[in-house]
Amino acid sequence: MSSDSSRLLGNQRPGYGTLQQDADKSHMEVTGYQTKTWRVALCHACSVLTAGLLLILFHWKPSLEVQAKCKPCALGQADWVIIRDRFGQCFTTRVRTEALGEGSLEHHPGARLEDRRTSIAIGVSDEEESRDTIRLHEKEEKNILRYYLFEGMRYVWIERRQAYCKVSILDEGWTCADLHLSQAGLDQQDHDTRRKIYGPNLIEVPVKSYARLLVEEVLNPFYIFQVFSIVLWVCDAYYYYAACIFLISTISLGLSLYETRKQSATLQNMAKMSVGVRVRRPSGEEMVVSSADLVPGDCISLPADGTLVPCDAALLTGECMVNESMLTGESVPVMKTPLPAGSQAAGTVYSPEEHRRHTLFCGTQVIQAKSYVGREVLAVVTRTGFCTAKGDLISSILYPKPVSFKFYKDAVKFVLFLAVLAFIGTLYSILILVKNQVPVGQIIIRALDLVTVIVPPALPAAMTVGTIYAQNRLKKQGIFCISPPRINLCGKIRLVCFDKTGTLTEEGLDVWGVVPLENNHFMPIVHEPRCLPAGPLLYSLAACHTVSLLRAQPVGDPVDLKMVESTGWHLEMMEEEEGELPTFQQFGTKVLAVMKPPPEEEQPRDRKHQSPVGILRRFPFSSSLQRMSVLAKLPGETSAHVYVKGAPEMVASLCRKETVPVDFSQMLQHYTTDGFRVLGLACKPLSTVTTFEEALQLPRDSVESGLTFLGFLVMKNVLKPESAPVIHLLRNANIRPVMVTGDNMLTAVNVAKSCRMVEPKERVIFVNASPPSHDKPAALKFILAEHSQGEEQPEGLHQRDGCFLQPQPCHFALNGKSFAVVCEHFADLLPKILIRATVFARMTPDQKTQLVCSLQELNYCVGMCGDGANDCGALKAADVGISLSEAEASVASPFTSRVANIECVPTVIREGRCSLVTSFGVFKYMALYSLVQFVSVLLLYTINTNLSDFQFLFFDLIITTTVAVLMGRTGPAQELGVERPQGALISVLVLGSLLFQTALLITVQVLSYFITVSQSWYVPLNSTVMAPQNLPNYENTVLFCVTGFQYLILAVAMSKGYPFREPLYTNVLFLVVLILLFGLMVWLTLYPLGFPKTLLKLKGIDDLNFKLLLLGIAALNFFAAFVLETALDHGLLSCLRRLRRKKVSKKLFKRLEKELSQQQPSWPPLNEPLFATPKMSIAVR
Repeated sequence: MSSDSSRLLGNQRPGYGTLQQDADKSHMEVTGYQTKTWRVALCHACSVLTAGLLLILFHWKPSLEVQAKCKPCALGQADWVIIRDRFGQCFTTRVRTEALGEGSLEHHPGARLEDRRTSIAIGVSDEEESRDTIRLHEKEEKNILRYYLFEGMRYVWIERRQAYCKVSILDEGWTCADLHLSQAGLDQQDHDTRRKIYGPNLIEVPVKSYARLLVEEVLNPFYIFQVFSIVLWVCDAYYYYAACIFLISTISLGLSLYETRKQSATLQNMAKMSVGVRVRRPSGEEMVVSSADLVPGDCISLPADGTLVPCDAALLTGECMVNESMLTGESVPVMKTPLPAGSQAAGTVYSPEEHRRHTLFCGTQVIQAKSYVGREVLAVVTRTGFCTAKGDLISSILYPKPVSFKFYKDAVKFVLFLAVLAFIGTLYSILILVKNQVPVGQIIIRALDLVTVIVPPALPAAMTVGTIYAQNRLKKQGIFCISPPRINLCGKIRLVCFDKTGTLTEEGLDVWGVVPLENNHFMPIVHEPRCLPAGPLLYSLAACHTVSLLRAQPVGDPVDLKMVESTGWHLEMMEEEEGELPTFQQFGTKVLAVMKPPPEEEQPRDRKHQSPVGILRRFPFSSSLQRMSVLAKLPGETSAHVYVKGAPEMVASLCRKETVPVDFSQMLQHYTTDGFRVLGLACKPLSTVTTFEEALQLPRDSVESGLTFLGFLVMKNVLKPESAPVIHLLRNANIRPVMVTGDNMLTAVNVAKSCRMVEPKERVIFVNASPPSHDKPAALKFILAEHSQGEEQPEGLHQRDGCFLQPQPCHFALNGKSFAVVCEHFADLLPKILIRATVFARMTPDQKTQLVCSLQELNYCVGMCGDGANDCGALKAADVGISLSEAEASVASPFTSRVANIECVPTVIREGRCSLVTSFGVFKYMALYSLVQFVSVLLLYTINTNLSDFQFLFFDLIITTTVAVLMGRTGPAQELGVERPQGALISVLVLGSLLFQTALLITVQVLSYFITVSQSWYVPLNSTVMAPQNLPNYENTVLFCVTGFQYLILAVAMSKGYPFREPLYTNVLFLVVLILLFGLMVWLTLYPLGFPKTLLKLKGIDDLNFKLLLLGIAALNFFAAFVLETALDHGLLSCLRRLRRKKVSKKLFKRLEKELSQQQPSWPPLNEPLFATPKMSIAVR
């Protein structure tokens, strides 16, 4: 079965249909339900009886609605399904049905070879027994298609599997030969059946209407709480306050709806794509259809001047130049060549990843298409809609992986803690009010009012403030973020993986020279390739590439362009006459392109090259094969030659042994150790191939074998000037840099040394792991880098080495092959190796992703920085992925940097730390603000009064809101320190700070109340009536003045700068507002004048000494709060750190580091092979 299949769990009771969709990415559990009319009627009745509360509950938890209205049943009969995804989130969706008419799912994918193909597609052997018995009972249901839509994808019911499968499963198992058979196209009936099964080829982004958005937003628990609060305040005659909050909520709701709708609309425009496409039909005619009507199996014809690709398609004939920057951010156009045909194609299963050089991806732009045989460039549609590459991008933006971050979980717990406090306060207030003989109606309103005081309605908004400011600051620096909650995660990064080429080093390489061979010995390096004599080496440099002409300009891979440029040869593409390539007299056959030698005057005197080289066929570079090759022909020669270039080790392994020089490895090491990028070159004559048509039939593996080694092409990879300082900065901040590259090991180690990932005094240890052979188990060996260059050193030295070099920090370096062996056979050593490993070379894109996930399992918060093209998987898997590319939203990662160097990494980390500390500060401030108000309201309740309407308004709007919004504007600190901000809200530090501050503010409020009561001029209030009737009074006025200062004092105390943010005074706007508000409070305390005095219902106090005493109390409070925060921060932190040293760390990598540092004798054992025990390797599998 394919990886995406679904299977029933065990032998379950027939009444239940739960199945698990088992795949690396979409692990889902699906349960079927059938609607029961009596249950639906009952639910409607209950909704009416509960005044709609049940409907709101159903809106919050749709799975409850399905469980209430339906009963569980087998999946095949379900009309609703509940889906639980791999993150534990629940979704519900309706099962739809459609009549298939004549066609059926059974014979669905077979283009021509009906029966054999079907069994491949549905993934079951074609024995009669496997046809399900349910089929026989339900003859009438034979051609009903059952499917549901989830996150844009279609899941269809496949009877034989008794499971819902992604519709793309029907295309799995197609071989390259099957795809070539689709050239004739689909007939109309076949096309219509598939159109029903696959649905339209559209990537539909739902844009909800404003009315729908409004209802959904208003039913959010936060807004329901707001509505409840407003109704309560109106009952309590707080009309102005209620009106203001209503107005603010409405405005913020409107803005939020506008933003949400605008984002959906932008995404919809990005996804919307409808172009006219020419489709072939078996009758031989071509028709233009809308791209929305395409289905897998359709054969489309691409216009020569290019087009936007509306689906994923495999190229069958001709070559295309494609700009894939929309998907990968890679600006260099890519050359696509036809899918392999002939004998090798029959056994090769087509996979878009493996055959990406032959696949046109949806959303990319074909710049030009050239056909060489026949009239047109043909491609067969393989995937449509959300199953395509572009669908995947849109899907990852629409349905992102939920960010699980302790801070957010803690915030919810914290609000619950505040709610418990509110409950206690409510009980206290009920007792007091009953004692004061207040009417029952009033008691209920008063008690509920307390709840609205302690759970601040502006909390969710305030917490995102820091993130929004950080996002805007990043945007100004050319760093775009499509997932703002991840900004806070950046503050916790512990380790960053970097790609090498194009990230740490410059994108292009310069040709340093060519190392030729003579009589099977290496000659000195030739720095000017154009000085080479005519011969295979020169021809391989001139012809072995995928450079193409676009509007007379050569385009292609930067390495290829530099190589061709160094020879001085130039490319001439053949113009097609009537869609056919002209036959070239001098070559005696058609050719794709001709490489012409430079004009005579530009050639060196002693070397005159006259003859051009004709290119017949290209096999493009593939990361998994680590090579590329071309078939070329010289004028006057009958047979063609193949020229191959690629990773030196790979090319040498394809050459005949006797043609590879003895000192191959030493020579290769000589250049790679100096940081050069080395490519091997080889060739062989092909006597069987004389014409263009014969070249097209040849399978790749028969071409790339039995070669003759020609020499090395040496290229210089220049480090970007920003790389070394940034790596140094990260290492000083105790953030581990790791290099992950597809390049050669020694080149990678050299780059690691030059960019200071490995300092001069630090040692490099190579980890060599070999897979098990028929008689030997898997082996692992640690070799010191200095040893691995020459022969093994004498034993005595190694011993000395062991005792006296070991304490220095050492870095492991390993390649992709060793990494795979360690993962499979030495799983227990993998964590130890990952703790020390700095360089990973020759890693495939999948291994990069695997590495990121393995590091996350050690509890590292992992950042990944690379280009969007081949690091896509790793960028998505990392906690924080930053792709260096032109696109604003790259398919790959939450962050995209326009500036193509790694300076964005420390910037993002600094912003993350700043945003995290800001979120903490604002959170603590909002919590304390509600506690201040809570305490003062309880105090006033005790004496049967309260704050006035405008006093509440003044505190909530003029003081708190402005302060909370402006607090987050402070920017990040310039230097990146070793310390990391706290990640947990519920920690000794945060809770300690809140408790002490609360104790302080209670003390100050109670103290000022008692001081007031003891004054000679004090007159008690009229306690027979409640507020607002007994306002103004002395108690209320004094508490108003004191708490007003407390709000501002807390704002200053909670906006600490050092060490993650700039000091408070750099946030000028915040500073100005604070000074103005302090001034306003002083004025209201000392000389409240007519209008504000009557508006706020303040009682005039004539005793100036008393007013000054109040200011003194406020100043004392300010001093105490500040000392408290600082003492807690420094004293408590150092105490905690001491305690923590004794306590075992929760982070796995810290425990491992400690273990490794204490291990005696020191680990790893050098030059001693370790063998995998067979038992262990079985367990790991």
